[in-house]
Amino acid sequence: MRSTRHHAPRLLAIATVLLTLATGANGAPAGRWPVILGSREAFPADVSAAVERVWIEPTLSRTVDGRSARVPFDVYVAFLDMPEVTAAAARFRKLGSYELQALDDDHYLASDGDGARGIAQVLRREPRRLVLLSRGEHTGPILGTISGSALTVLDLEPREGVVNPRLTAYVYIDNRVAAALARVLIGTFGSLADRKLGEGLRITAEVAEWAVDRSGGFCEWLAREPLPPARRDRVLAALPSCAAGPDSSGGRSIQSP
Repeated sequence: MRSTRHHAPRLLAIATVLLTLATGANGAPAGRWPVILGSREAFPADVSAAVERVWIEPTLSRTVDGRSARVPFDVYVAFLDMPEVTAAAARFRKLGSYELQALDDDHYLASDGDGARGIAQVLRREPRRLVLLSRGEHTGPILGTISGSALTVLDLEPREGVVNPRLTAYVYIDNRVAAALARVLIGTFGSLADRKLGEGLRITAEVAEWAVDRSGGFCEWLAREPLPPARRDRVLAALPSCAAGPDSSGGRSIQSP
């Protein structure tokens, strides 16, 4: 039993490594193409094929209510839109070991520091919804290298200073043996899978709450962190308090974000 429990998060890691950067889902979705993405022809052929495979024949699918964040909506979205900044802040705070690299505004490389790595592409952005396609692999001593894909829909509900995220992930595991094992494990360790899927949302919430904490030191960390100017400006736009100059006592003048 201990060995089986050990493998469960590793099988799921290939689909969740990029969700640091989300319909109840207990079976295959209806239709050959997700309506939420609009026209199939709007995407390159390889992307459309990958989406269809995950959508029509998911190895498993889960819906998770992520950790709520007590922050303004625009602050939460800023950290969601810049997962590499969120990951860097999380490493500094020892909240997680994810490493992400932004290739452009819609493509990211990622690794979880535990053998999983992959690439994610934002397929659609809406004010309260983000849809991503991630493709990755995990290498371990028992099962070797396992690859897979995930189509992830993240829905956001802002309410009275709190952002409530809900993530739905459709996962396709390429290896048949690993896929069969994942189906068995999900029935026994569903809560473990949900925690793994929600890990990125937990980290995003904790980093965003740190950023708006007046005594938390986020602005000082941001000033030292080597970020591209455009990414730093995006954070400052959501957190004008960090752009404030020093006050008369030599400290940073903090304003409400």
